[in-house]
Amino acid sequence: QVQLVESGGGLVQAGGSLRLSCLASGFIFNINTMGWYRQAPGKQREFIATITSGGRTNYADSMKGRITISRDNAKNTVYLQMNSLKSEDTAVYYCNTIRAGYTYWGQGTQVTVSS
Repeated sequence: QVQLVESGGGLVQAGGSLRLSCLASGFIFNINTMGWYRQAPGKQREFIATITSGGRTNYADSMKGRITISRDNAKNTVYLQMNSLKSEDTAVYYCNTIRAGYTYWGQGTQVTVSS
């Protein structure tokens, strides 16, 4: 059973930083591409970043330069380091993966940036 559990969200002032974590289980983590998405109130869920099993990364233009996605295969964990946070980064952040044609999501972690 695939499970993704995000953590690390919280309340931070504008200009601050947070590191989100996503602990995965139920599948062979080190061969799967992992992704981060976010959903702000009243908006659609949007792509933030992905990292392949080989460590190749891809970032959304909206956050490029302020975020870094990384993974620790020994810990079955993918991270999202976010810097220079802005009020518009306030959202629920989700990690995901695709296995056997099905997309799995975690429950999300709330990030609130105060201005």
